[in-house]
Amino acid sequence: MAIIETSSTTEIRKHGRDVGFALGIVTILSVLFLPIPPFLIDIGLAFSIAVSVLILMVALWIQRPLDFSSFPTVLLVATMLRLSLNVATTRVILSHGNEGTNAAGYVIGGFSQLVMAGDFVIGLIVFLILIVVNFIVITKGSTRIAEVGARFTLDAIPGKQMSIDADLSAGMIDEKEAQHRRRELEEESAFFGSMDGASKFVRGDAIAGLLITAINIIGGIAIGYARHGMSLGEAADIFTKLSVGDGLVSQIPALIVSLAAGLLVSKGGTRGSADQAVFGQLSNYPRALFVAATLMALLAVMPGLPALPFLFLGGMMAAVGYIIPMRENRRVAEAAEAEKKQQVVRDDEEKNSIKSSLKTAEIELLIGKQLSTKLLASHQELAFRMSKMRKKFAQQYGFVVPEVRLTDDFGIPTKSYRIKVHGTVVAEHELRVGELLVLIGNGAPPEMPGEEVREPAFGMRAWSVPEMFAEDLKREGYSYADNMSVLLTHLSEVVRNNLPQLLSYKDMKALIDRLDPEYRKLADEICTTHITYPGLQAVLKLLLAERISIRNLHLIIEAIAEIAPHVRRTEQIVEHVRIRMAQQICGDLTEGGVLKVLRLGNRWDLAFHQALKRDAKGEIREFDIDPRLLEEFGQEASKAIRGHVDAGERFVLVTAPDARPYVRMIIERMFPTLPVLSHVEIAKGVEIRVLGSIA
Repeated sequence: MAIIETSSTTEIRKHGRDVGFALGIVTILSVLFLPIPPFLIDIGLAFSIAVSVLILMVALWIQRPLDFSSFPTVLLVATMLRLSLNVATTRVILSHGNEGTNAAGYVIGGFSQLVMAGDFVIGLIVFLILIVVNFIVITKGSTRIAEVGARFTLDAIPGKQMSIDADLSAGMIDEKEAQHRRRELEEESAFFGSMDGASKFVRGDAIAGLLITAINIIGGIAIGYARHGMSLGEAADIFTKLSVGDGLVSQIPALIVSLAAGLLVSKGGTRGSADQAVFGQLSNYPRALFVAATLMALLAVMPGLPALPFLFLGGMMAAVGYIIPMRENRRVAEAAEAEKKQQVVRDDEEKNSIKSSLKTAEIELLIGKQLSTKLLASHQELAFRMSKMRKKFAQQYGFVVPEVRLTDDFGIPTKSYRIKVHGTVVAEHELRVGELLVLIGNGAPPEMPGEEVREPAFGMRAWSVPEMFAEDLKREGYSYADNMSVLLTHLSEVVRNNLPQLLSYKDMKALIDRLDPEYRKLADEICTTHITYPGLQAVLKLLLAERISIRNLHLIIEAIAEIAPHVRRTEQIVEHVRIRMAQQICGDLTEGGVLKVLRLGNRWDLAFHQALKRDAKGEIREFDIDPRLLEEFGQEASKAIRGHVDAGERFVLVTAPDARPYVRMIIERMFPTLPVLSHVEIAKGVEIRVLGSIA
């Protein structure tokens, strides 16, 4: 029941307001035809001035022009109110003007005495100046701005509509927001179109005021002289004062409304009230204030000019120019502090949220309690060395590996560390905290207290010695590594072994975007006609899997463009790319300009060739080799390769082109870091030294 009563009250209030507005319009129209007494004219003129001031204040304080979209209607009503009052005052002036300066009411009489100081010539000059200011300056400028604004707003509607539709199609906004923007667009076009016409009201009002005043003066003098027996001088004095007073009372509100219209249409796309727009933008340039203050100081010392006004203004401008940067710096600092606090709160919320537990770091290093305590003082150095490691990888392999997240994990053994890639543990090791690691390989250990261990990165023989013997090791010429160096070497090798997993689609797209425009266009062409972007990423991953740098990405794209129209399998594309990159591959593997090679041997070349099963087109469809033969190959290969690896030699295994991927597949299980090349991948001009063969 209460809801029904409230709704009824609201409806009654709405209907009452509608009826009141309609009665007001009817009253304005009635004033045009019906005679009204002077005291009602005084009320009407005061109301006209009050409405004009109200319109000006609203125009000053609105945030944007559309917030006062009813301005054209208000302008029309205010103009009709002034014109109806003009007609009413004209009727009274011409009828009772002979009774004195207060014949048309005390408002007109008061303005005639206040502004004209009893001299109608002064009043006439002031009135003409107001007409010029209103008609030529304010009204003409406002009309031009309104015309141009309406034209450009209407021309921009199709583009803005397409922008709204595009945002809606892209999912950036929902249907409700799209409807809201379309409604704003309609209101904007209607508003500026109406303002173009409303500016003509102001212009017509100024012309009408001038004509009405001239009619009042001429008609009043004629009536006073012909009907009331007044002399020409007396009639001219009284009727000119009344007419000019009436003109001033009507032109002052007209000038105020014209100013409001000018402020409204000149606001344009600036948001905020007029004082914020004007003072905010003027005060954004303290140097301009200092220059203006300097000019005021120069004018103050000029002979013949009063010093006090210029010094006062110059001092004020200099003070404002000094205060504004301080206030702005304080505001920026407060905003930065508030943003920092909000970021801390957001980080805490994200850290404690369920969603954060679903995120995994691409590379994460977990350190046990005792090892963390040992490295605590060196955390900054550890972070710096990891940063240098990432930079080295970027230079060597052509893309930036992700940052390493360093985490203290008390759930693992206290002296251990674990390395995770995409949340999966790929390596772990327990360090001897406070001991040095001496790599001995096949050599004899140093004659110092210690224990033989395996180095975690490459599995080489090493001798663990307490740190107190560091000087002795130096004196005897042994090279050693501390706990941090061992950890970082292991981390570096793990990252190198997992390069394909660390090259994301986002990284691949970033690499392409950094290319020259011609190569970006070539990549787009081959990825839309012959191969997809994920296919291109797969090619890069297969290259990185064998530790081949992709730093020369433009050469890789050229090689893919050559072969992609003819083959579809990623492995075949990779083999062609490797041939085209032979110079880079051999250059990265040579030592002292010499490429050391270990051959496969004729027996195993033939065995692998026979294991390749081909289709009618000659394409390899499967690799079928006897398991016993495969086991025998593994034993012979391990025996032949192990000796050179233990000797610390850097070499490659060379085989036939067709069998290379399959030989690599078998060898990488025993020697993951050993490069396997085909004969056609050895570049011209490379000096080769044969170490032997697997036979």
